[in-house]
Amino acid sequence: MEKARYAVQDEESRGRQFGATPADDRSPYQRDRDRVVHCSAFRKLQYKTQVFVTHEGDFYRTRLTHSIEVAQIGRSIARRLRLDEDLTEALALAHDLGHPPFGHAGERGLNEALAAFGGFDHNAQSMRVVTLLEHRYAAFDGLNLTWEALEGLAKHNGPVSNPPEYIAEFDKVFPLDLWRQPSAEAQVAALADDIAYNTHDLDDGLRAGLFGFEDLLVLPLIGEALRACMALTAEKNRVRHELSRRMINTLVHDVVVETARRLEALGPANADAIRDAEGPVVGFSESVAAANAEIKAFLFARMYRHWRVNRMTHKAKGVTKALGSLLLERPYLMPDDWRDRAGEAERKQAAGVVRDYVAGMTDRFALEEYARLTDPSVPA
Repeated sequence: MEKARYAVQDEESRGRQFGATPADDRSPYQRDRDRVVHCSAFRKLQYKTQVFVTHEGDFYRTRLTHSIEVAQIGRSIARRLRLDEDLTEALALAHDLGHPPFGHAGERGLNEALAAFGGFDHNAQSMRVVTLLEHRYAAFDGLNLTWEALEGLAKHNGPVSNPPEYIAEFDKVFPLDLWRQPSAEAQVAALADDIAYNTHDLDDGLRAGLFGFEDLLVLPLIGEALRACMALTAEKNRVRHELSRRMINTLVHDVVVETARRLEALGPANADAIRDAEGPVVGFSESVAAANAEIKAFLFARMYRHWRVNRMTHKAKGVTKALGSLLLERPYLMPDDWRDRAGEAERKQAAGVVRDYVAGMTDRFALEEYARLTDPSVPA
């Protein structure tokens, strides 16, 4: 399928920080996607929390399954808008590479532990992963992704007026036009993240028994879809799956229709016209955006702040905060390769080493490392 004129074009790519790569039959953005899929940080997402800590059940989403679901939704939207599907997929698969163990709870704990040294931001950490921390190539650190992929990661939530320190420093070396809108492909990946979060967190919340079908009947969009599902079958698992499918279809359709309307009004001649627009081009209609906000509010109150989730969130935050604080004060407790990088460094640089070490842990490894560092009965 021929791409639209406002899509990112292969031949117009601004290239890679460390030069061209040998030609083969893949596009630059297919290469980006493949590099993400094969990197160590991507594999670790299998054991990192989405909402439920990985040992709480095999069927709940992890960061890995979430990223795959975001990629599927993103590709579907990109195809219908005639955007570059491979760039969209690469961004969707890479957007959570910087998440620490235990999801947002872990992020808050690590942010508090390192507050005196810039704290912690998972978007900035994703950039560190793909530009610095992955060591898979002889000639350079990181994955050497295209400018377009790095732009999309840096601007995952839109233009950046006050970038985290690492993104600001990287931008001086390889400018990413942080003040402009991201590409349409990056905007699709970000909205696909939102769609996946809401629909699949509802599914996991129902599976966990944090709320029931009766609680959802009053919600916009969901209530109508749920009644239709319950009219088809009384089997709860089938209702739950049917509801997720219908909600994704509804939200994707709305994004495509609304974005097509915005594109027609803007009339962009190329991808840069998307970047120069006053606001995002990809988005929900006004009514669906309002409904989506109400769904988010429901999830926040009934799932993310449920007492059972609160208990695990409290413990998880405590683990990452304790790890960050302890290792910052005593970097000699880290394994040799990490200790050598931090031990002789000035304190701010040592904090960066601790940040990378803790953020790269899986849930399981963080719990084990915490026990090794705090429980005398656990071997070092």
